[in-house]
Amino acid sequence: MDAIVLLREDHKTVEKLFKRFEKTGDDDHSARRDIADEVIEELTAHAWIEEQIFYPAAREAAPETKDHILESIEEHHAVVWMLSELKGMDVSDERFKAKMSVLMENVRHHVEEEEKDWFPDVRKAMGRNRLVELGEQLQTAKSDAPRDPLSVPSAE
Repeated sequence: MDAIVLLREDHKTVEKLFKRFEKTGDDDHSARRDIADEVIEELTAHAWIEEQIFYPAAREAAPETKDHILESIEEHHAVVWMLSELKGMDVSDERFKAKMSVLMENVRHHVEEEEKDWFPDVRKAMGRNRLVELGEQLQTAKSDAPRDPLSVPSAE
């Protein structure tokens, strides 16, 4: 699977989790906690493989995407910060649902920018063979990627 297809699949996985969360009732604390924990793990691993492998390769192949990539790294930083707060937050906290809503808005914005604004440029610059090779690297790295936002070193 090529790298962009793999990343889009991750995006779809997280979007399905978001939709499940949005369908939960205010008293469904157990489901909200379970879904939030899945979101935390998925997004932490996803952000890590993008920053460690995909972004550097994309920036090298398509230097014109530099500003998009730098913005994406900052968006990841904000998302990982929110994930770390959600991880330690009691689901019955009145701010839990609000924090998840802000997280979902931020991630949806980030995904839209990646998929529409610069993934096409990266696809064009890299070509199929390089994207497949990169996809294999991402898949391998994903199995070892951190799943706990508190264990991700800051990009600072």
